[in-house]
Amino acid sequence: GTGAAYAKVNLGLDILGTRADGYHEMRMIMQSVSLCDTVTVKSSTGAFSLYMEGFTPPEGKKTLEQQAAEAFFHHIGKPLPGLKVFIEKQTPAYAGLGGGSADVAALLRILRDAYAPDLPIEALETIGLTVGSDMPFCVRGGTALAEGRGEILTDLNPLPACTFVLCKPEFGIPTPTLFARVDG
Repeated sequence: GTGAAYAKVNLGLDILGTRADGYHEMRMIMQSVSLCDTVTVKSSTGAFSLYMEGFTPPEGKKTLEQQAAEAFFHHIGKPLPGLKVFIEKQTPAYAGLGGGSADVAALLRILRDAYAPDLPIEALETIGLTVGSDMPFCVRGGTALAEGRGEILTDLNPLPACTFVLCKPEFGIPTPTLFARVDG
């Protein structure tokens, strides 16, 4: 199957403090936007594999996509089948747009449609949370208030039709690095 991995913007982001689990207590308003990657999943006789232009999976380390696929199949009580995942990137990395999380969310939706169509969206949000704090929103999409570490979602009225101009500088800042600066 193939699916769109929509980027998100934060219309508001308040960091309320550090939690006992090391994450930050957040209050954010998130909005899906039309900028998206395309994720395609195909059955394979081999192990899980990920293909993305300009990306080489780290040696001996599982990608977020593989972690999410393993969590999905664990949740539905089935072994991880051979899968080839292809990602066509449009959303820049390390830009606060949730591009990587959106890719994983699209993968989870594709897997649900193919292997467990009756699985509720809330289950996908919970599975996604195991690999990233903004995953529940990226699975759900739309317009929402996100609280906790990002997993407590309250749907909001959608924005009226509007246009965003997204500007990304030449450098990127990974989210953990950014939050470490906030704590400093």
